[in-house]
Amino acid sequence: RSMIYPLNYEQKIGFDRIRIQLSGCCLSTLGKEMVDEMTFSAEKEHIEEQLRRIKEFRFLLLSDEQEFPLIHFFDVRPSVKRIRLKNTYLNEQEFFDLLRSLQTISAIKQYLSKCGADEALLYPTLHRLTENIEVFPEQIRLIDKTFDRHGHVKDTASKKLAELRSELKRMEGSIGRIMQQVIRAAQQDGIVDKDAAPTLRDGRLMIPIQPGMKRKFDGIVHDESASGHTLFVEPTAVVEANNRIRELESEERQEIVRILTALTDEFRPHTEDIINSYQLLADIDFIQAKAHLADNMNAIEPNIEKKPHIDWIDAVHPLLAQSLNKQGKQVV
Repeated sequence: RSMIYPLNYEQKIGFDRIRIQLSGCCLSTLGKEMVDEMTFSAEKEHIEEQLRRIKEFRFLLLSDEQEFPLIHFFDVRPSVKRIRLKNTYLNEQEFFDLLRSLQTISAIKQYLSKCGADEALLYPTLHRLTENIEVFPEQIRLIDKTFDRHGHVKDTASKKLAELRSELKRMEGSIGRIMQQVIRAAQQDGIVDKDAAPTLRDGRLMIPIQPGMKRKFDGIVHDESASGHTLFVEPTAVVEANNRIRELESEERQEIVRILTALTDEFRPHTEDIINSYQLLADIDFIQAKAHLADNMNAIEPNIEKKPHIDWIDAVHPLLAQSLNKQGKQVV
C-alpha cells in the first residue's frame, strides 16, 4: 500500500466525498470494507483490470440486470468464524442468512460461467473472480432441508420436534376452548365485561377483570394494568394446561438448539473455505457500486494508453490532475 503525502490528500482533492458516495452504493459491509481499503495505484495492468471489471459489469447491467443475482449480500463471516470453536452453533437467523448468501455466491459463479454462441465467455474479467471460489451445494441442501422459507426450523427437522409442536398445537387449542367457556360463564355472572377477551401475559392466557370481582372468580392473579383498574387472572381450569405448554415450549427450544448444533457441526470443517467464498460477494459488491456510481455521475471510461493522459481528470478536478501529473499516477 503506497503512502500518499500529505495525509489529508484525499480531503484536499475532494476524493473523500467520492469514497463516501461509493460506500453508499454498496449492498453490504463486504463492499464497504473494500471501499475503505482502496488506494491510489500507478500499476497500469492493475488499473486496466479494474476498469475492465467495471466496463463488463456496466454492460451486464444494461443487458441483463434483472437476471444477475444482486440480492442477499449478507456478511456472515463473523458468525462463521465464531463456530470454529466446538459446542458453538449458528442461530436460526444466522443460518438463514448463510443459506441465502451461499445461494447468491453459487448463482453468481454459475451466471459468470455462461458462454456465448462462440463458446467465449461473455464476461471474462468478471469470470476470473470466480476461479478459486468454492460453492457448497451439499451444505446449501442441508440448510434448505432444515429451514422453511421464513427462516425457521421446519417441523420435519426431527421426529421429536414434530411431536412437540403437534402436542403444543393440541394444548393451545384445548386451552382456547376452555378459556372461551370460562369467559362466557363469567360474563353471564357479571364478573367480567361483555366485551372482555382472553389476553396473553408473560406467555400465559389470562382474563381481565375488575379488582372488585377477583373474589368471585376462581383463578390466580398474575398482573395488573398500569392504572390498577384491571387485574389479569389465570383461570384455575387452565393453570395445569398453561404449565404444560411452558414445558413443551422449553423442550421445543432445547430440541431446536440440538438441531442447530448438529447442523453447525456439519459446517465446522468448511469454515475457512466458506469465509474465502465471501470474497466473491465482496468483489461483486465493490464492482457494482463503482458501476452504479459511474452511471449516476454519467462517467466515461478513461483512456490510459498514453502516459500521462489525464484529460478526464482535468474535467473533474484540476488539483487532482496536477498532482497526478507529478506522480505519474492514475486513479481507479
